[in-house]
Amino acid sequence: MAPPLDDITRSIIKACVPALEAHGLAITTEMYRRLLANPAIRDLFNLSHQEDGAQPMALALAVLAYARNIDNLGAIAGAVERIAEKHVGLNIEPEHYPYVAEALLGAIAQVLGDAATPEILDAWGKAYWFLADILIGREKQIYAAHAAASGGWVGWRPFRVQARKAESESVTSFELVPEDGGPVMQHAPGQYLSFRLDVPGHGSERRNYSISSAPSAQGYRISVRRIDGGVVSDWLHDSAREGTVLQVSAPAGAFTLTPATGPIVFLSAGVGLTPFMSMLAQLTGSNAHSPIHYIHTTRTPRTEAFGQGIRALARSGQVQADLFYTRQAPQADMPVPGVACHEGRITPAWLQGRVDPRATYYICGPDGFMRDMVGALKDAGVPPAQIRYEFFGPAADPAL
Repeated sequence: MAPPLDDITRSIIKACVPALEAHGLAITTEMYRRLLANPAIRDLFNLSHQEDGAQPMALALAVLAYARNIDNLGAIAGAVERIAEKHVGLNIEPEHYPYVAEALLGAIAQVLGDAATPEILDAWGKAYWFLADILIGREKQIYAAHAAASGGWVGWRPFRVQARKAESESVTSFELVPEDGGPVMQHAPGQYLSFRLDVPGHGSERRNYSISSAPSAQGYRISVRRIDGGVVSDWLHDSAREGTVLQVSAPAGAFTLTPATGPIVFLSAGVGLTPFMSMLAQLTGSNAHSPIHYIHTTRTPRTEAFGQGIRALARSGQVQADLFYTRQAPQADMPVPGVACHEGRITPAWLQGRVDPRATYYICGPDGFMRDMVGALKDAGVPPAQIRYEFFGPAADPAL
């Protein structure tokens, strides 16, 4: 275990903040270039996040936050937990950490040049291993909990596609059951599954998909949007049929329902609704639950997934729904009690006009959408503890 950071090390790390602000992205980009040159390490990553630059940006922001808060690591506890959960989903082990240390220190030395003095490199080596030990310890706890859970497992487990269903013109759901016929650990609504896939012509790929079904001991459902040019989403939509076997790790993720006595508001855009389908299934399956307001935006009725289910919940009085259509709204001749349809986007002004200070807000969608919604809620005085949001990819937006 790495020793606690001494005052000199922490002062050097804090002094590096201006350099990280100026060169952080260059450092993490070079780090990933070095790291991904190793095929065994490269196969652990979702390479689509490298192609769009999201992963280097997310790591640059994380390193900067670590340096800024080196005297108050409690401020980044949430980020550390998210990273640990992601690592467990991807089956990261302690033996992988030295590769990252070597790549990071090498990148710092190359990008900063003569400014990367031996003292700076020594301080960052100590800081890296101090944080790595925290992550390794937390990941060990999560792995142990998965192994001990009823139906739980560690590593990759083969699951068979039992059924698939088109939820919209761009979203398809896949029901998954274990090949071994055994039970599965019940997920916490909001969690995701990680997949190791061998895609013809592309090799090994890693992806995370939110679970969109209610907790069950029999299996899981994921709902995947086809992305233009998406290597894995195209393959799943075109080639994953009933009987296809996928390698899956146990449910992970910290974006889950928290106990609340006040109303619950779900705010989503596009396929960001998937974790909320699982949350809604659990909440509405109980005899009594807090008032639920479901607010969702999509392009057209044809791209709206799970629309019939939401309308059924609204008819029964279990949810109130506001549905926004950015390109084409549905016909107005068939109103549904409890459902209001709108043309256009969910604007910060519209949201602020309906803020309930007692509510807990759950937000999921593209980073720009989440930035606007989180900003609007904070500006309206909603306490940060009542605003929860999930990144589908790396946390690459500095405003979040």
